[in-house]
Amino acid sequence: MTTLPDRHATALVIVDVQNDVMVGVHERERVIDNIVSLVSRARETGTPVIWVQHSADQELNFGTDGWKLLEALPVASSDPIVHKKHGDAFEDTTLEELLTAAEAGHVLVAGAQTDFCVRSTLHGALVRGYDVTLVSDAHTTEDLTKWGAPLPEQVIAHTNLYWDNQTAPGRTAAAVATADIAFT
Repeated sequence: MTTLPDRHATALVIVDVQNDVMVGVHERERVIDNIVSLVSRARETGTPVIWVQHSADQELNFGTDGWKLLEALPVASSDPIVHKKHGDAFEDTTLEELLTAAEAGHVLVAGAQTDFCVRSTLHGALVRGYDVTLVSDAHTTEDLTKWGAPLPEQVIAHTNLYWDNQTAPGRTAAAVATADIAFT
C-alpha cells in the first residue's frame, strides 16, 4: 500500500542499539532478545537488515566504546550501517538510498530511544511514503522522569498506542509484537 511504486519488499531498521544508549533502559534484555529474534527471522527470509548508529559531539562520540553497537547484536559484515547525527535516521544519511536499492516500501522499526530517535524515524519514514511498522516490544527508552517525562513503560505504551492508530494517505502504520511480525 506504500505510496512508493514498485517497492514490494520490507526492510528491518534497527535504531541506535548502542552501548551508551542502552545503559539503564527499560526491559533491556527483553528488547535485545526480541531484536535478535527479529534479525534471525529477517535473515531466514532474505529481508534486509539495516543498522542505524547515532553520533553526537557531546555524547556518543564517533568511534568510542559507548558509540559502538552492542556486542550481543548479530550484525553481519554485509549488513549496512547508517551513521546519523539527527533523530530521524533519514535526515542527511544513506538510509533512503539503501531502502531504494532493496526495493523496500515497508519498514519495520525497532531500537532506542522510543521517545527520540525511534519516534523521529517512524515519522520520517511515513512522511517519505513508506508503510511503517513499529515492533511494539522491541523498542525502549531510559527513565527521564526527573525532566518531567512519563515513566519509560508509559512512553513505550503511548508510542505503541498512537503509532498503531497513525494514518496517512496511501500508507499504513501499525504497532505489532515481535512474535506477530510476518516476514515474507
